[in-house]
Amino acid sequence: MDKLAITGGTRLEGEVRISGAKNSALPLLAATILASTPVTLNNVPDLHDIKTMMRILSHMGMTITKGENGQVIIDANTLTQAVAPYELVKTMRASIFVLGSLVTRFKEAYVSLPGGCAIGSRPVDQHLKALEALGAVVTVEKGYVHAKVDGRLRGGRILFDVVTVGGTENAMMAATLAEGTTIIENAAREPEVVDLANMLKKMGANIEGAGTDRIVIEGVKELTGCEYAVCPDRIETGSYLAAAVVTGGRIRATHTDPKLLDAVLLKFLEMGALVSTGEDWIEIDMQGKRPRAVSFRTSPHPAFPTDMQAQFMAINAISDGTSTVNETIFENRFMHVPELNRMGANIEVDGHTAVVRGVGKLDGAPVMATDLRASMSLVLAALAAEGDTVIDRIYHIDRGYERVEEKLSLLGAKIRRISSRVNA
Repeated sequence: MDKLAITGGTRLEGEVRISGAKNSALPLLAATILASTPVTLNNVPDLHDIKTMMRILSHMGMTITKGENGQVIIDANTLTQAVAPYELVKTMRASIFVLGSLVTRFKEAYVSLPGGCAIGSRPVDQHLKALEALGAVVTVEKGYVHAKVDGRLRGGRILFDVVTVGGTENAMMAATLAEGTTIIENAAREPEVVDLANMLKKMGANIEGAGTDRIVIEGVKELTGCEYAVCPDRIETGSYLAAAVVTGGRIRATHTDPKLLDAVLLKFLEMGALVSTGEDWIEIDMQGKRPRAVSFRTSPHPAFPTDMQAQFMAINAISDGTSTVNETIFENRFMHVPELNRMGANIEVDGHTAVVRGVGKLDGAPVMATDLRASMSLVLAALAAEGDTVIDRIYHIDRGYERVEEKLSLLGAKIRRISSRVNA
């Protein structure tokens, strides 16, 4: 099991190229099931979760051809079985994305209930209710979701009990080929939802309202292939900019989109960072200063994203002042706190609230990653700490950050990947 060894105390400076968004690429890959001709996806990140999704599609018989520089060509016409088995699904929750596409195009699907994440309950019930609202018969049998429909799905009204990004995306895919009009209420507004809608429209779908809480889809009889580029990863962007803040450095993130990060950039400004933006780049300059502590509350887009909570907590740990962090999205997303405290942070947790009292410095220590974003918070803490830090279980970080040690090294970080023969 690989680990990361980091020697902290270096002020990071330079440029980093942002990859395509994992959280956008996964539903886009699932959406290729809908196309009657091949789809070419560009800017697909080379990540573990992406490879898992492509293995699922290949297992079902789809033809996948990899090109250069993140290009993938996918043909769904060779699909032979609408089954996503447990062996492939167990490591990744996003595998549920194939359900809506399979049912609406091929009338039946068997998808194993997903695993893959320790940050709390992320039930798929909203996904299943959405399909039932469109006329699918859905049952759960021996750990598998079995969904089927006679003929075409029928347009209907879907009202989500809670805002769900994945549920919104699954419903959108299912509704594209349904007969009639589908209205999705309390829809997620995340940029990844908009990215999916844009590709589906390029394939011939009739979708209005993506990016608002009400999406209207008029079903069509066929979707065709297209060429489409995955949007930049806003969380990767925010994470590398956070590395500038926590080390007092200057980093420019390129091939990204400032419009995706309004809430995060406002918090960087509040911390005392100089923030500059262009059409496809963002630069953070801390000028060697210690950041000011900032309080925040995670909420659905366009508010502060839960996927940046852990990274900001790492900054707050060494900031000037005391901050309060309220986590409203997931009930178990403070698992990085004990690890940060091992490095000398002063963080107290009470339910969904963490109080962070900034300390003058952190000390390097052996720590363990517990989920994807928690792992990046430990990387940030290690970059700011005095001495050496070894981060175990970094397979978490490989799920969402492409070539992390290479990118950080180019910014001046003292970081290396080491192999461990001992499995934790």
